[in-house]
Amino acid sequence: MNLRKALDRAKNEREIQINSAGTHAAKGPPPDRSGWLPPVYSQSKTVTIDLPTAVKNHCVALSTEFAEVNYYKVLRTQLRQIGQQKKWNTMMVTSASPNEGKTVTSINLAATFAREYNHTVLLVDADLRMQMVHRYLGYSSQVGMLDYLEGKADMNEIITWPGIEKFTVISGSRVVVDSSELIGSPRMQSLMQELKNRYDDRYVIFDAPPILGVADALAFAPLVDCIIIVVGAGITSRHDLKEALALLPQEKIAGFVLNRFKGPNRMYGKYGYRYGT
Repeated sequence: MNLRKALDRAKNEREIQINSAGTHAAKGPPPDRSGWLPPVYSQSKTVTIDLPTAVKNHCVALSTEFAEVNYYKVLRTQLRQIGQQKKWNTMMVTSASPNEGKTVTSINLAATFAREYNHTVLLVDADLRMQMVHRYLGYSSQVGMLDYLEGKADMNEIITWPGIEKFTVISGSRVVVDSSELIGSPRMQSLMQELKNRYDDRYVIFDAPPILGVADALAFAPLVDCIIIVVGAGITSRHDLKEALALLPQEKIAGFVLNRFKGPNRMYGKYGYRYGT
């Protein structure tokens, strides 16, 4: 598909979503036929995604115009089925090492979940050593989960709404070296309970740090319901993957996403996706 056409179509989709959600916030959200109420964003800071930047960073699920969205729909369906069976609603997306695609996968998966009928999605940038979600989406953000954990910001100060119906984001600019101590702190446990139990219809997706080299992901794993591991085709070594898997609670591993796979009928541009349990 022509990229310019896809960007224009995605921009139109987002404008419709923003206008629709703005009307709901002003008048109060109307229930659907089942009685489910869409969210109100009046307590969240509104930001604007820079679509060309997001697409350049492969955040393709922001629009249905990109063929790669189909892979995320398959992933979403499989995760939803597992989640319904096991009562899971918090997901940690990680990888063995940096630069394997975990942040892109987190964003695209969250945006795909947000398109579903009657639940909301919160995407949390939990890589406190290198927060990148807001940068991938092309907007600036000063406060995030780190500010909450340090007691410098309240919950409503760190949640942003990027103009996508049923989708909110926590991502800030500040980073910290000793992040594993914060992840294992009582305030983090309290935050997890708040995010997990506040809304029955919410999925919470965490873009977590890589597994090898630092203790952050290992400290984070006990706090979530399930773990999704991104494997970079031609990047992740078998040795690193095996070592990373051995460090995680096996019962929480929901599956793997193969990123940048090139193969027959699975190639769009420069990257592709596979999912497997």
